[in-house]
Amino acid sequence: MNWNQLLSTKRLGLEELHESKEDERTEFQRDYDRLIFSAPFRRLQNKTQVFPLPGSIFVHNRLTHSLEVACVGRSLGVKVSQLLSKKYAKALSPYMNEIGSIVSAACLAHDMGNPPFGHSGEKAIATHFSEGVGSSLKNFVGDEEWTDFIHFEGNANAFRLLTHQFRGKRPGGFVLTYSTLASVVKYPYASLFADDKKQKFGFFHSEKTTFERISRELGIEHASQCPNRYARYPLVYLVEAADDICYQLMDIEDAHKLRLIDKNETLNLFLGFFNKEQQKRRLEIMEKVDDPNEKIAYLRSSVVGLLVNRCAQIFVANEENILSGTFEGSLIKHLSGFSLSAYNQCEKVAIEKIYNSSEVLDVELSGYKIILTLLEHFLSAVIEPQKAYSQQLLMRVPKQYDISNGTYYNKIMAVLDYISGMTDVYALDMYRKITGINIPSL
Repeated sequence: MNWNQLLSTKRLGLEELHESKEDERTEFQRDYDRLIFSAPFRRLQNKTQVFPLPGSIFVHNRLTHSLEVACVGRSLGVKVSQLLSKKYAKALSPYMNEIGSIVSAACLAHDMGNPPFGHSGEKAIATHFSEGVGSSLKNFVGDEEWTDFIHFEGNANAFRLLTHQFRGKRPGGFVLTYSTLASVVKYPYASLFADDKKQKFGFFHSEKTTFERISRELGIEHASQCPNRYARYPLVYLVEAADDICYQLMDIEDAHKLRLIDKNETLNLFLGFFNKEQQKRRLEIMEKVDDPNEKIAYLRSSVVGLLVNRCAQIFVANEENILSGTFEGSLIKHLSGFSLSAYNQCEKVAIEKIYNSSEVLDVELSGYKIILTLLEHFLSAVIEPQKAYSQQLLMRVPKQYDISNGTYYNKIMAVLDYISGMTDVYALDMYRKITGINIPSL
C-alpha cells in the first residue's frame, strides 16, 4: 500500500462528481462536520458507554466517549503526519497533513453502529439468533447471511449505517470520503471469516461489495496469510489506539467518581505510567491542587499525552510493516516498559472492579431482556406481516427502514437497523409499550 493512493477525497455515492473544491474546509473536515450534525451521532448521548446513564453523577455516554476519542485521534494523526514529514524529504501525498482530520472523523463514527445498552446489546442480538427463538429463521437466509446475525457486530453495523442507502435517502449513505470510511473498518473481513475466539468482523454481507470497491480504490491488499481477509487500512491503527486510550482511562476515572475505585488506587494506576523522576514532577504539580477529582483529571491528561506520543512513534517505526499488511496486534500492545505494565494493570483492575461490577451487570441484564423482547416481536412481525398485531406493530417502524420489500435477509437487517439505532431510553419505552407495562395516556 502507498500513501498517495491510500489518502483519497473520493466520496461514496458521488464518484462521478469527484473533483477538487475551493473551500476553507478540506474534504476530510467536511466528513467530520457531516457526522457531528447527523441524527445518529446525536443519539449517542442516550446510549450507554459502560455505566448507567447519569443520575446525580455524570459519567461518559457514547457521545462524550466518541468526542474524546476524536480529540485523541486528531492528536495521534497530527503527530504521525509530523513524524512522517521528518522521515521523508519528499511529500508522500498531497493529503499527508490531513491524517489528523481523517482519523478524528473516523473516531466520531466508530461507535455509531452500537445498539443500546453497551456491549450487552450486541450479545443480545447475536444470541437471539444463535440460541434464542431467532434460531428458527436460519432456513430463511443463506449461510454467509446467517453468520452476520449470529455474530452481530457493532463495528460492521457502523460501516452499514455510514454506507447503506436507507429508503428515501441518497445513494452512498453519509457520502463520506473513501479514506474516512476505510478508517472505520477495524476488522477488514466478512462474518464468515471472523476469528473463532473474538467473532469480530468489519462488514455485513450486504456491504461486502461496497467495502471491496473502497479497497480497490485505495489499494488495500488482501492479507498475506489469509486471502479471505484484507490488510488493515493503516489509519485504522490510529483510530483503534485512540479508542483504547480513552475507554481504559476514562472508565477508571468514572469508576472513581462512582466510588468503585478509591482515590489512592486511581492515582497509583495513573502514576504507574511514569518513571520516578516523572512521578516526582507530577506530584509537585498536584500539590498545588486540593480537589481530588482535579488531581486525577490532571494525571489522566498526562497519561493521554504520553500514550499519544508513544503510539505515534510505534506507528512510524513500524510503517513498512503496516503498509505491507504484516504488522500484528494493536499499537497499544506494542508499548514497552512502564507504559505497557501500567496499561495492563489498568486493564486488570477495570475487568475486576468495573466491567464485573453490579452497577454495570444490572444494566446489561436489563438491556439484554429489552433487546431480546424487541427482536422477538418485530422479527415475528416482518416474517408474518399478514397478522393483525404485526400490521399494527410495523406501523411504528419509521419509513426509512424497508421492512416490507426484498429478501428475508434484507427484512431482518432492516429490523436490526431500527433496533440498533434506538437510544437506551427509546428502547425501554418501546419495550414497556409492547409488553403492556406502560399504557399511553389518552
